[in-house]
Amino acid sequence: VHQALVSAIPPPRKVQERSAPVMDQWKPIVDGWLTADLAAPRKQRHTARRVWQRLVDEHQAVVAESTVREYVREARPRLGFTAVEVTVPQIHPLGVEAEVDFGAITFRLAGVEVVGELFTMRLSASGKAFRRAYLNEAQEVFLDGHVRAFEHFGGVPTRIRYDNLKTAVVKVLRGRDRIESERFVLLRSHYGFDSFFCQPGVEGAHEKGGVEGEIGRFRRRAFVPVPDVASMAELNELLDRIG
Repeated sequence: VHQALVSAIPPPRKVQERSAPVMDQWKPIVDGWLTADLAAPRKQRHTARRVWQRLVDEHQAVVAESTVREYVREARPRLGFTAVEVTVPQIHPLGVEAEVDFGAITFRLAGVEVVGELFTMRLSASGKAFRRAYLNEAQEVFLDGHVRAFEHFGGVPTRIRYDNLKTAVVKVLRGRDRIESERFVLLRSHYGFDSFFCQPGVEGAHEKGGVEGEIGRFRRRAFVPVPDVASMAELNELLDRIG
C-alpha cells in the first residue's frame, strides 16, 4: 500500500541469479561455437539443438537439452546476434505429394571453400527426404536428383510441388499455367507424375514450406561446422550417413 501511494508504477521485481554448475564447464565451448557463427554462412549457424548434439557427441557432456537451449538463448544477445526459428506442420495423404527445391550450401572441397547446391525431395506425408549435394543446379543436376530420389524412395509420388525453377519452367503464364522445359516434360511423362508450381514471389512462399524447412534443418545439422571433404563423392557419403 505504501509503494502504491508513493508511485502508481510498481517497482521492478528482483530477479534472483541462479547458478548453473552443470553448464558452467561447457559455456566457453558454446561461446566459441556461437562466436564462430558470426563469420559462418547465415543459414549454416548453430541452433540450440545442434549445440546440444555437439556437446553430447563430441564432448560426452551430460547435460539436458533444455539447459543448453536456455543458455544459448541468453548468450546470443550478449554475443551480438539473435535467431528465430519457426516451423509449421503439414498433413498430406501418404504417397500423394512431394516437394522439391535447392538450397545453397557452403563446404570446403580439397581445401577450397565452395558454394554448392543441395537438391532435396521431401515426401509431404511422412516428412522423409532425399538429399544430394551438387556444384550447381543445372538441368542435368535437377533431373539426376529426381532419378536418384525415386530410386531411394522405391516409388514415385503422384504430384510434386516446385517453385518456378528455370530448369523446369520456360515461361510463367497466368495463374498456375506454365510452359515447361522439354526435358522436364519427358521426365514427368516417363515417371508418370504431375507437377504443381507455386505462385511467384511472396504470394507463393508458403506453398512448399515443408521442403524449405527441411533444407534449413538438414543444413544446420550436416553443414555446421562447415564440412571439409576431398571430393563430392565423399561429401554425399557423409550426407547419406547423417540421413
